[in-house]
Amino acid sequence: MRVVFMGTPAFAVPTLEVLLAAQEVVAVYTRPDAASGRGRRINASAVKERALEAGVPVEQPASLRDPASIDTLRGYAPELIVVAAYGVILPRELVGLPSLGCVNVHASLLPRWRGAAPIQRAILAGDDHTGVSIMRMAEGLDTGPTCATDRTPVDGKDAAGLTEELARMGARLLAEKMSSIAAGTCAWEPQEESLATYATKVTAADVALEPRLTVEDAWRRVRASGPSAPCRALIDGRHVTVLAATPAPRAAAPGGVLVDGALHLGLSDGALRVDTLVPEGRSAMAATDWLRGARLATDPYWSAS
Repeated sequence: MRVVFMGTPAFAVPTLEVLLAAQEVVAVYTRPDAASGRGRRINASAVKERALEAGVPVEQPASLRDPASIDTLRGYAPELIVVAAYGVILPRELVGLPSLGCVNVHASLLPRWRGAAPIQRAILAGDDHTGVSIMRMAEGLDTGPTCATDRTPVDGKDAAGLTEELARMGARLLAEKMSSIAAGTCAWEPQEESLATYATKVTAADVALEPRLTVEDAWRRVRASGPSAPCRALIDGRHVTVLAATPAPRAAAPGGVLVDGALHLGLSDGALRVDTLVPEGRSAMAATDWLRGARLATDPYWSAS
């Protein structure tokens, strides 16, 4: 089957691998190369790197709405378009272009968490479970019918670990459904609109640490954070980014800092142990290593950054 794949980050790579192994992938679409990191270097997406390794043509249009982009895609004559975290809403003309339509591997249990940041929003909301959905694309934001879902407990997983797990889960689920999708026999069920929620992009403000938070809320913020939305705090006047933390059975006043062989931040109902952090202008390190050189005040405090 002639397939065009559209995806950008590492989450999309396992789905691309499934297609490369069993289908004729005639082109891969990914977002234009972008600057990232401290040096603002221009980097290719994870999907682009894998497509080039496989020798598949790569397209990186700035827009899918202009006539030239539409003509290019039409020229590949896809029977099916598969999308996984591409980062662009497909216009109506493209959704209806392939004979078998467009299928999306979405990282949530639709209709919950439609949109850009479903994994982070599931963590922040304290959801017990999340998962993946195989959806047939339609007009609107992740509104199309689904043919399969799979679920996993959120537990104490962070966004990076959960993303890797759901990426593998989504690829496996798509592989299981490809034969029925190709045959046109896949059963698509409409989403229940009354249950829809939306996963807007997460910002640094969404995951910032503040003494007024509960331990559970602060822990969720740490776990939902990432390079594009770092979890920051000001400890004894020093800006740090918290990468990993653990709820701790310690008594500490909100805004207080407890140092007893580890670094604990006082919250409204307890303490959060900081395990890994990034001091301003430095690299990631264990919080215990940072403490040895930090020379904190006798009675240190912390606040929102």
